[in-house]
Amino acid sequence: MSRKPFIRPVPTASWWLHQGRYTRYMIREATCILIGAYSAVLIVGLMRLGEGKVAYDAYLATVQSPAGMLFHIVALAFALYHTTSWFNVTPKAMPLVYAGKRVPGGLIIGAHYIGWAVVSVILLVLVGA
Repeated sequence: MSRKPFIRPVPTASWWLHQGRYTRYMIREATCILIGAYSAVLIVGLMRLGEGKVAYDAYLATVQSPAGMLFHIVALAFALYHTTSWFNVTPKAMPLVYAGKRVPGGLIIGAHYIGWAVVSVILLVLVGA
């Protein structure tokens, strides 16, 4: 009894480009690289602040340069994409059950956006904007 064995096809490196949801997923996961780099920039700023006024002024000059501003704009765009895409997938990743019934996804997403807005307003008030 001889059968031809099943050999699963090996996907190419671009498997995630074939479906829109996979593409969006991979883009969301790739945004963490730039967010990590932005975190490193902030940590360097704290280190320069600890080194004194001259080092911190040099750091500020670097992040306020055109390249630094472009980096901040791109990092903000990536952070916004990551946040909104994660908020939209939260009901699937973390379904909530209350009183034996599933909480509607729109309610979960809306609560995330409301919380984001509240925290943003509080931070803007604290910094005097």
